[in-house]
Formats: sequence, C-alpha cells, structure tokens
Amino acid sequence: MKFSDIKLAHKLENSILISILLIVYNLVFPVRSTLVLFLINEFLVFGVLYFLFNYMNIFVESKKEFPLSLILKVGVLSAVMFFISSFMNSFLRNNQQENFQTNIFNSLISILMNYVFIVVVIYILSTFRILFFLRQTKDRSTYFNTMIIFFCLTFFSDFSRINLSLDYAHDAFYVVSIVLICLNSLKVSWIAFLTKRQKTYLLFISIVLSVLFMVNYSLISESNSLRTSLNSFSSGFYSVYSLVMIYGIIYFGIIFFTTLFHLPTAEAFDRKSEEVSSLIDLTNLITQVFDFKELADSVTSITTKVCNSYAAWLVTKKGNDYELNSVKNIAYVDADKIVKNVIQNEKLLDNVYILNYDELKKDFNINSIDFRSIAIAPLKVHGEVKGFLFAARKHDVNFDEEEKRSIQAFAYYAAVALENAKLIAESIEKERLEKELDVARDIQRRILPNKIPSSQQLEISALFIPAFEVGGDYYDFFELDENKLGFVVADVSGKGITAAFIMAEIKGIFESLSKIFLKPSELLTNVNNVLKNSLDKKSFVTAVYGVIDKQNGILNFVRAGHPPVIYCSQNKVVRLLPSGLGLGLDYSLNYFQTLKEEQIQLKKGDIIVVYSDGIPEAKNANYEDFGYERFEKIIQRNCNKTLDEISNEIIKELTIFSKDNTQHDDITLVLFRWK
Repeated sequence: MKFSDIKLAHKLENSILISILLIVYNLVFPVRSTLVLFLINEFLVFGVLYFLFNYMNIFVESKKEFPLSLILKVGVLSAVMFFISSFMNSFLRNNQQENFQTNIFNSLISILMNYVFIVVVIYILSTFRILFFLRQTKDRSTYFNTMIIFFCLTFFSDFSRINLSLDYAHDAFYVVSIVLICLNSLKVSWIAFLTKRQKTYLLFISIVLSVLFMVNYSLISESNSLRTSLNSFSSGFYSVYSLVMIYGIIYFGIIFFTTLFHLPTAEAFDRKSEEVSSLIDLTNLITQVFDFKELADSVTSITTKVCNSYAAWLVTKKGNDYELNSVKNIAYVDADKIVKNVIQNEKLLDNVYILNYDELKKDFNINSIDFRSIAIAPLKVHGEVKGFLFAARKHDVNFDEEEKRSIQAFAYYAAVALENAKLIAESIEKERLEKELDVARDIQRRILPNKIPSSQQLEISALFIPAFEVGGDYYDFFELDENKLGFVVADVSGKGITAAFIMAEIKGIFESLSKIFLKPSELLTNVNNVLKNSLDKKSFVTAVYGVIDKQNGILNFVRAGHPPVIYCSQNKVVRLLPSGLGLGLDYSLNYFQTLKEEQIQLKKGDIIVVYSDGIPEAKNANYEDFGYERFEKIIQRNCNKTLDEISNEIIKELTIFSKDNTQHDDITLVLFRWK
C-alpha cells in the first residue's frame, strides 16, 4: 500500500471515530442545558469538521484534473441537500407533539440527517478549495487559509451568544468571512483552460448551482423548525453551513459571468490547445515511428488539424529535386502540379508564404483546383531547407499572422521528426551492414589459421590486425609432407568486405594447389591462372609463398609484387627482393617468367620476416612513413628475444609512431626462426 493511501486511511479512521462519539453523545444528551455539555458538543462537532475536511482534501485532490466533474458532483450534493432539507422541515413539523419514546427515534433520524449535512458541506468546501488552487501560477494559500481561519472563528464565536453583550463578535467574524469568500471566489483561472464546449456546459450548470445554493440558504433562513434543528445540533455548524451556502451562491455567480466573458475567445483557445496537442502527438511520433512514409502521412494528417485546413501535402528534397512524400485530401497529380508550379519561388526559402486564389489562377496558372489559399512552410534543419509543408483551405478565410506562426512552428517540429526518421533509417541500415560485417569478420576469423604449426626445428609467430572491421590481408601454413612446410602471406588490393571475400577465395585456391605444385613459382603461376575468372580489372593480389624444408633448413620462396622479405642472420638484416609481378596483373603465358624463385640455407638463429605493407607504410601525424629502416632496426635490436617478443616490440613501436593518425591499412606479420 502506498504511503498516501495509508495516510488517507488514518484520516478516515479518525473521522469515523470522532463521528461515532458525536452521534453517541447526542443520543445520550439530546438536550444540553448546561454550558459544559454545550461546549463538549461544539468541540465534538468541530473535531468532526476538522478531520473530515482533512480527509476530503486528499480524497478530492485526486479528481482535480476534471474540474467539471467536481462541479457536477457539487451540483448533485446540493440537490441532495435540498431534498433532505425539505424532508427534515416536513418531518420536524409533523413530529413536534409526539411522546418521549418516539422522540428518541426522531432524535436519531435528526442526528443522522445533520451528520449528512456535515459530510456534504465539507465535501463542497473541499471542492471549492481544490478549484481555488487549480491552475494558479502563484502560491495563494494565504488567502484561502485566512478564510478558513475566519470560518473557525465564526464557528467558535457562537459561544459569545450565551452573553448577548458579546454578540457583535460573531457578526464581525461572519461579515469578514463573507468578504474573504468574495475575494477567493475571483480565483477562477482554470476556466480559461476549458474548451468552448466545456465552457458552454459550465455556463448552464453555474446557473443551476447558483439557484440550488440560494434555495438551500433560504430553507435554513426561513424555516424555523430546520433552523432550530441545526442550531440545537450545533450553533457553530449552523454558521458554517450558511457560509458555505453563501460561498456557493457567490462562487457560481462569478463563474457564470467569467465563463460568459471567456466564450468569445474560446475558439482561439481551442485552436491553441489543438496545436499543442498536435505538437505533443508529433513529439511522440518522433520517438515511436521509425518508418519515414508512415511519419510523413501522420504529419500531413496532423497538419489539417493544426492549420484548420482542408488538405495538406509534404515534399522533401532529394538531391537537386523535390519528392512528393504524402498527401491528405488531394490527389497526387494535383499536389504535384502545385509543387512544380510554386516550388522554385525564392519567397518560399525562409518563412511561411501564403498563396491566395488570385495568385493561384493568375501567376501560377492553376485553374483545376478550387483552393482559396495555400500556406507553404519550409522544413528547415540546421538552417537548411529539407522540403516544404503545404496546407490548403477551400473557404475564403485566409491564414492570419498567428496561424502562420503556428504553421511555421509545426513545420520546424515536422522537419526534425522527418530528419530523425531518416537518421533512424540510416542507423537501421548501418546496423544491418554491421551485422553483415560481423558475418564477414567471422568468415575471416575462420579463414586465418586457428593455431600456429609447431616444430622442433622452427619457431613461428604470426599476427593480423585489420584496419577496418574486416581486411584483405591473409596468411596461412600448409603441411606439404612430413618434412616440408608451406606458408603464404598475401594482400588483396582494397579493403573491407570485397577484399575479405577475395581473400576467402584465395585461401581455397592456395590450399588446393599447394598439394599439387611443390615448386613455389609453379604454384603462383597456377594461382594467377585460376584468379583470371575471379578478379575484376581493378583488383590484384600481392603475395609471398615459400616452402621450408624442416630437415635441412632450406627455404625456397617466390615474391609476387609483395614487400621484400627481411632476413636476419648473425645480427645482420637484409632485404630479399626477388622479382615478381602481382597476381591478377598479367594473365599471359609470360607471367611465369616474371617470377624469380630464391633459395636460402637457414642457419641456427636465422629469422625470416614476412609482412604486409601496413607496417612500413604506417603514417604519423605529419604523414611520414614508418619505413623499412625503423622496421629493420627493431628486428636487429631484438633478434635474441623470442619471436612473440619481437612481434610485440614491432607493434609497440608502430603504435607509438602512428598514435596521432588512424590505421589506414591491414597489418600482417609472420616470423620464422630456424632453431
């Protein structure tokens, strides 16, 4: 249970408890002949009024968003009071001469009816309190609380009537209370926020309620039996009752005249309310509607409400032209005709422009449409015109300045909403592409070897760092037989998904042909022939393919347009650059002649480094290349370390060098050491 519910329940319990005490007390002491009995009764009645008022304030507070509903309930309760007053008046007159046994029963009925009066009066007073504070922009609690204090003083000043010389105190408090009622009744700012239909309804109901409160007041004033009954129950409550009835007469009289004065401006307020509601709807659409077409249709539909127009349509910029996106109550052909006739007008670029009937007929030569005026508002985002919103009227009432401002404000919101829809569509497309990249990334991860071959004769290290989500570099190892290990490092021209898929195809080609052609130059020649049907004219592949004999340490390799192989032996670094043309650049029979196969006898501790051009061509903030010299010095300086340590040193130095520039190419690094 919420804290507010617990608090409300406690106040209700207190009200019920003090009410029971009051009823029992009145049954035990129906006649209060002494001052003490009179005072106890008055304090019990005041306690009931106090606790009920606190409870009713919280209860009625939850209904404050519906002022007409509150007023209608006050009207119903006023009618109930009228019928109870009429019944009590008749009941009291008919039972004055009955015996004591019957009087006990009559006394109970009289107490219960008076208690109903208390509940109704307190509910009405709580309603007046809620309406007093409703839609107030400043804290006016002092005014209302002061009035309640004087109500209390009027209640307790009835004690002064015991001594007639002090009777003036009650009259003074009573008059001041009425003055405060008049002042507080003027606080009816909530009426301005009602619609025209609600104001018309309120005008009627305020007349009825004023009459009801007058009748109820006159009943207790003119009926001796009813007035005597209320006074005998509690003279203080009789004063509060009459004050609340006066409050109702004055309050609903003021409501009648205030509502009457607001009626002429009711339509303007309704229109503003419709505009605000439409802007709220559009704001919700911004966060809920992702489809551009659906949003455009919603904008045109809302525009007819906001602008009080018959038709609306929307065009957005597409390149150097304009595209008609949505129409409402107009044919596409007619809307397109108007767009083509007026869209080139320079007047439309900044503010709302109004085309009247004469301009449509004369200047724009549009005779087939019976619109009397068209408002055209630019859709601007960051000062750039992204399109136009059209609103057309068939009646002769032109768009005034206030309506033009409203249309422009709505056009700004619509522009933002449509731009957001485009951005969301682009974001969704980007997300789709990212999912495709995830697939490509997964494919590339599967293409690269999941483990490095192990051998007692060779130490091997390899790494791959793509410049983008996927790359075009590729390395692999092939166990050709028990003693021979083939390896390849390749680089597909270009980057991204296209390069990655070419790389996937190359993997299959190398795996298939490496088992057929043991000589590296023959293998690359046949790879080149196979790629003839796979690569387009703009694509090519550079590669280094080699075979290491693990039994005698002989390395045979061939280079096809790839960066030179680095050979480190006895603390000296040499670049090995045998001739060779990239794969896919020449499909003639002479391609084999361009490849020169090189053989090296590896000695203990020798290091072979094969890599892609992403290392020497990495750039710093000044666009200087990392270069071969830095690369070779790192290898030479760390040649006694493990290959993994050498790889880490190379990447560390490369990262420091290019920290102020983004990686623009894939990085592949494969190292061999003959043990």
